[in-house]
Amino acid sequence: MKTAMYIRTYLEQTREICEKISQEEIGRAIEILRETKRREGRLFILGVGGSAANASHAVNDFRKIGGIETYAPTDNVSELTARTNDEGWETTFEAWLRVSHLSEKDALMVLSVGGGSETASLNIVNALKLAREKGASIIGIVSRNGGYTKQTADACVLVPVVDETRITPHAEGWQGVVWHLMVNALKCEED
Repeated sequence: MKTAMYIRTYLEQTREICEKISQEEIGRAIEILRETKRREGRLFILGVGGSAANASHAVNDFRKIGGIETYAPTDNVSELTARTNDEGWETTFEAWLRVSHLSEKDALMVLSVGGGSETASLNIVNALKLAREKGASIIGIVSRNGGYTKQTADACVLVPVVDETRITPHAEGWQGVVWHLMVNALKCEED
């Protein structure tokens, strides 16, 4: 495929996602974030791979622009790798959240392509189980069928699959679009 055709196709698919993505779920997520901020809860953002990089960027935005105390376990590579080495990958996020005293005042945001399952991203699945146990709110920005995140979230923004060969780039790109929308919606209410 020639470059110009690839660019045109990719951007047309981006437009298609824009037309299909649920504005209602985005609105529900914004309301959860507003409530978390109002009750002085914290926001914990989980992601693996490219979604971990997005989580780190989103932490900055929700703290600086949105005014919510926000953290990502993947930002502390020393703790993450020590927990992986000593306890196993599957419990890294759950253990981190236990030490952070996750509570019903807090919210968990999952950035993931697949949303976690019993065979993939078990660290996300275990963190979601803990969030349910503790009564924390759950927001997801995921793709494919949404996985375990969609099953457990209070608000789950599902990035529609418009091309099986581009699920990951569209999902991770749209994570940025959606969280920027959310954080700026929080900012606008202050102005």
